[in-house]
Amino acid sequence: MSSGDDIDELNARRICWRCIGEAYLSDEIKQKDDGDAPCSYCGETEPSYTIEELAERIEAAFEHHFDRTSNQPTAWQYSLMSDGESSYEWERDGLPVLDAIEQAAEIPSAAAEDVVAVLGAKHEDIEAAQMGEETEFASDSYYEEKGPNDQAWQEEWNSFERSLKTEARFFSRTAGSHLASIFGGIDQLQTSDDSPLVVEAGPQLAIDHLYRARVFQADCKLEEALCRPDLHLGPPSAVLANAGRMNARGISVFYGATESATAVAEVRPPVGSKVAVASFSIIRTLRLLDLTALEKVQDGGSIFDPTSRARMERVAFLQTLGRRMTRPVMPDDEAFDYLATQVIADFLATENEPVLEGIIFRSAQVSEGRNVVLFHKAARVEAMELPEGTELRAHSSTDTDEGPEIDYRVTEEVPSPPGALPATSDDSEWPGFPSKLQAEMHHPDPDFREATLRIDPATIEVHHVAWVHFHCTAHSVSRHRYEKHEPDF
Repeated sequence: MSSGDDIDELNARRICWRCIGEAYLSDEIKQKDDGDAPCSYCGETEPSYTIEELAERIEAAFEHHFDRTSNQPTAWQYSLMSDGESSYEWERDGLPVLDAIEQAAEIPSAAAEDVVAVLGAKHEDIEAAQMGEETEFASDSYYEEKGPNDQAWQEEWNSFERSLKTEARFFSRTAGSHLASIFGGIDQLQTSDDSPLVVEAGPQLAIDHLYRARVFQADCKLEEALCRPDLHLGPPSAVLANAGRMNARGISVFYGATESATAVAEVRPPVGSKVAVASFSIIRTLRLLDLTALEKVQDGGSIFDPTSRARMERVAFLQTLGRRMTRPVMPDDEAFDYLATQVIADFLATENEPVLEGIIFRSAQVSEGRNVVLFHKAARVEAMELPEGTELRAHSSTDTDEGPEIDYRVTEEVPSPPGALPATSDDSEWPGFPSKLQAEMHHPDPDFREATLRIDPATIEVHHVAWVHFHCTAHSVSRHRYEKHEPDF
């Protein structure tokens, strides 16, 4: 059909929701409340669209989610076709427009033919036809589905990074809005293998402990740490907290790993040094953003949903964001290149919805290793229970007939137990109050954070770094010599 009357007749035909297999589009039609009419394809009287309405929805979906492929080979394909020894046969990419529409909307072939006729007539161009140019939805055109374009997200991210490095170091309203659009509601997104983007960690969960390591170059410092590992193997104080991938200088956070070997590798110890590593139990439930799962995030939305395009573009950006945030950074570049991830961590810790306590991310030192950073609010280590007056001594060796032998151990010398029950009236300033509560009233703890971690002293190990092995990719270097000729003038 090509005449105006024929097209008008096609436009007036109706297709009911039962004849459309694409769930979103079918449900959209089913919700219509403008009276039922007989379907031109099954004869049933159900809520329906006219073919004109259906064609408009398909045209809009194809504009955003499909490309019309070229009807001519590329120069490279032409060269293959011209090669007498080549068996290459050119085939146009994509599907015939009729098949593409039928599969996208999941409609009967007859309905797809009517849609192609309507859209083909709409885009018909006599001059283009005379010049042999193909128009949109021409009956012999081909279409292929295109992936979402996250260019706008990438450009905004680059602008965000550039602003932090050259304009404003501190958090801005613009940066906050940008990060909210990226991370807001991220726990609602799905992944291809159904792994969650926001993971719970804590008692009786898959991640119930973390390993943390510290490198030592002096035995006296190591022995001090072995005596009180809760203080010296845990996060540093604010005064000693250096800037890291996920924290600014002065902000104390807990960097750990899910495996002991990863924790050791992350501190990058020099040969000859010693590394103390210990396991810290997570004693309350935390919510962690898993950057390692971002590359598997997906959006199962319909191409007929007007909001799906923006969501798919966001998902495409998120699939690359995890790698962006955890790419290896040279030591000389850390001051600048860590700015963006530091701001993100601060935002996730204080502003984001859902509320998060940390991030899981890939190790830059171990190929399959996973690191975990717990934000400041979730980085407090519970103090070890030691009776008041306990004296601690750490030893690194034992003398034997053959000389000193490596033997790391800690002795705890506690006061002798009193001969009578603790005084409740004579020796207490406030009779009837437990002595521990009285001690807390005398020496209040200035840190009001709830304890999140508890060190397990039985897991402490000291690693002596004897040598380091690097996994490298070697590339040869070629050298060429040629004779230099002066140009003739």
